[in-house]
Amino acid sequence: MLNIKKIIDLSLPLTNDTPIYPGDPQPNISVATTIENEGYNLHYVHIGSQTGSHVDAPYHFDNNGQRIDQSDLKLFFGPGVVIPVTGKGEQEEIRLTDVDQYLDQVGPGKIVLFHTGWSRYAGEDKYFLHPYVHVEVIDEMIRRGARTFCIDAINLDITGGTHFLAHDAIAAVSGIIAENLTNFEGIDFVNPLISLFPLRIVGADGSPVRAVAIELA
Repeated sequence: MLNIKKIIDLSLPLTNDTPIYPGDPQPNISVATTIENEGYNLHYVHIGSQTGSHVDAPYHFDNNGQRIDQSDLKLFFGPGVVIPVTGKGEQEEIRLTDVDQYLDQVGPGKIVLFHTGWSRYAGEDKYFLHPYVHVEVIDEMIRRGARTFCIDAINLDITGGTHFLAHDAIAAVSGIIAENLTNFEGIDFVNPLISLFPLRIVGADGSPVRAVAIELA
């Protein structure tokens, strides 16, 4: 029997005001039917595949990459390695020297979470000026066997740039990226179990998720 002690929600609230990457579809969530008029409550939900807390499949940046419904489900569930980088400033790179003491925890099956603390700026212009992960960090973690990478910011790469080197490196090994997550500070326990399961959207580049961290008793 799985004995769960605590579950931490790592997902941003999904509303019409949820921050989106510049140029992505604007969320449109509204009432479609009501009990009073149609006999049941139903909502109209029009969002992009990368809206809110979400995962990217390799196809997001590689036309030959796996779509979200083709990705190995084991990549969305596993033990997490939380790497605190909360001292980073606007559009500052996260380099190997920043994560060196955590590299020995990274390996096959591990889910890496870069804790920037930037989700506290969601809804502000500053949210788009987040720190980002240098590809040297991703390359080293891939070499150690990691295939799933998360960040509590809108992008693993720099937002507004023309190159997406971290995305490209992860797509090249059929890995998964989770972005727009939040509440990493709530993971105040060791050996968190991370769940990032996507919707089974056939042929899509990604999917919104209800991401959580689980503490087992």
